Amino acid sequence: MAEKVDLYDDRGNKLVGDVPLAAISPLRNPAIKKICSLVTRSAAVNLAGLETRIKTGALAGKEMVIRGKTMNLDIVGKASAIASEMKDMLSVDGAAARVEPIMGGKRILVEVPAERILADYSAARTNTMAALTQAVMDVCNVDMWHADIVKGGVWGGYPQDPDMTGTVVATLVDVPIRNEGPGYALRNIPVNHVAATVRKRAMPGAALSMILEESACYEMGDAMGPFERGHLLDLAYEGLNANNMLYSLIKENGKDGTLADVTYSLVEKAKADGVIKAKTKLGSGYTVFGTDDLQMWNAYASAGMLAAVMVNCAALRAGQSVPSNIMYFNELVEHETGLPGVDYGKAQGASVASSFFSHSIYGGGGPGVFHGNHIVTRHAKGQFIPCFCAAMCIDADTLYFTPSRTSGLYGEVLGAIPEFAEPMKAVAEGAKKVM
Repeated sequence: MAEKVDLYDDRGNKLVGDVPLAAISPLRNPAIKKICSLVTRSAAVNLAGLETRIKTGALAGKEMVIRGKTMNLDIVGKASAIASEMKDMLSVDGAAARVEPIMGGKRILVEVPAERILADYSAARTNTMAALTQAVMDVCNVDMWHADIVKGGVWGGYPQDPDMTGTVVATLVDVPIRNEGPGYALRNIPVNHVAATVRKRAMPGAALSMILEESACYEMGDAMGPFERGHLLDLAYEGLNANNMLYSLIKENGKDGTLADVTYSLVEKAKADGVIKAKTKLGSGYTVFGTDDLQMWNAYASAGMLAAVMVNCAALRAGQSVPSNIMYFNELVEHETGLPGVDYGKAQGASVASSFFSHSIYGGGGPGVFHGNHIVTRHAKGQFIPCFCAAMCIDADTLYFTPSRTSGLYGEVLGAIPEFAEPMKAVAEGAKKVM
């Protein structure tokens, strides 16, 4: 992997130059490693929600009211004391947990020490819930005869429901039984959670989403040997705005460009950079292009796909069109060059199924509820879901499943973590340390 790239931010400002591809690897870049660690160790606690549930008896959600199982506890008012006791319980020897009340005590941000995660990342959620249960009982003087009310309010429907429906503790990663295969934990994060965490900023959202997607590819063995370079090139150009290509494509076509205009711009850029070259001119006048570097071509096409989605969805001020944007960008780029589309056809194929599930006969969701673990979106590994995330950042709340509706707690609490809020800058700083 001899290539070096310059990394730019979402405003077109150069962050760091001559970065070796290895410096943005999830195995080497300290910022990416920290992001992945924080994803598995961070939890958002809804203290105000817990107080309401205990007061109303809706212990496992509003549809699960248990009459007579109610108490009036000043949980929000005692947030500092609860957080302090939780920190004492969650800390391990010299490794202190981070437990911070925010929003006037209505929420708590928790970062469980890495020492608490031995084999299963679920420890971040279960340990936080256990510590919260005990702290509320101690601080609010709840006796053993009413302990079940507090525990039910914190844990929701668990253990009868392994999904923990109704819990007031949220983590970005889902419970392991929801993972559809080995290594899928980091791909099992709904688009809206990421969009809310970056406060609906499209390029940082796509960057954070792609960092998680590509890191998962390492965990599932997809980035092994000769395939590693391809994954890192995709991450660089689509996720981290390498050589300012993504920003330039958007700016060039942002005022009055169409999906086709972005496609033409991308192809001309690839020709100018020598990534593709004319191979055969047919009798009709159509030129078939070839390349000596399919992985680099795929990285260019991936950046073009995200740019096309952002230009089109921004013109619409809505995220509904993201599946068709992906489909027709790839269709156009294949017709324009004769070369394969993003992920060698898998992005286009996944767009058909995702469009059906969110817009057609099924209609059971929307772009924001998808993730890389979903049955219709898992096939394109790395490049696909960041486009959905960018689209939902751009969306002006035109959809039923908006980030504020499904993922507000994540934005309020986890958005305060610097590496989540500014992933592009964090990775650039991390690259400097290992170059």
